[in-house]
Amino acid sequence: MKKQVFLILFLAFFSVVNAQREHISSLDVLTVTYKFHPKFYIDAEGQLWGIEDYSYPDYYEIKGGLGYNLSKNQKILIGAGRYGTYKNHRFSKEEFRIWLQDIIELKSGKFKFENRFRVEKSWFYEPVTDLHSDRIRFRYRLNVSVPLNSETVEPGTVSANAYDEVFFILNDNPGFARNRVYAGFSYQIDQTFGVGSGYLWQREFSNSGNKNLHLIYLNLKINIDPSKRKNGPVLKTD
Repeated sequence: MKKQVFLILFLAFFSVVNAQREHISSLDVLTVTYKFHPKFYIDAEGQLWGIEDYSYPDYYEIKGGLGYNLSKNQKILIGAGRYGTYKNHRFSKEEFRIWLQDIIELKSGKFKFENRFRVEKSWFYEPVTDLHSDRIRFRYRLNVSVPLNSETVEPGTVSANAYDEVFFILNDNPGFARNRVYAGFSYQIDQTFGVGSGYLWQREFSNSGNKNLHLIYLNLKINIDPSKRKNGPVLKTD
């Protein structure tokens, strides 16, 4: 276990040092999950990215979806969101996106392997040039997480996690458009609140030239499950 945690820390440190040759960006995320039925839940999320300037957001995401638990280890979701990009403090691109998602979780000991499959349809509008376009994209993410100071994730637990996500665009060249790698830690404060932080590396592939992003990730997660409160004060989550 110590060797695995050391490896995650080493890779994150090496990546951040290497990123100094370019620059560090920021990614702040607020995630809210509300489980209103044993099978159904609502996800909502807001993101602020400071890509060109760490302290000045120039990209945002506002999105949400309705999810359904097919089984203990599989859940599906249909979602929609609005995305905005700014250049030189001026609004440059708007995106409306819908998607279908399937998550399958596997466990081995304390380790959880989350496989996330997503297909998206997006519509874009660029007000400066009055240009309209659209896109179909496929995504796959493998996320590995492990609690470090307990057997399961419960209040007071520190966890390590890492993931790799690949993006493919239909009828585009190159079809393999993006790779996203993350390593970090999270802390479960209580039944409702959790926080996380880490390093996110993103590689954009394009015929005009590839681009790297190096982001410091901060996340506040709120999980609202009235049934857990009715049944008792102890909440264990994955």
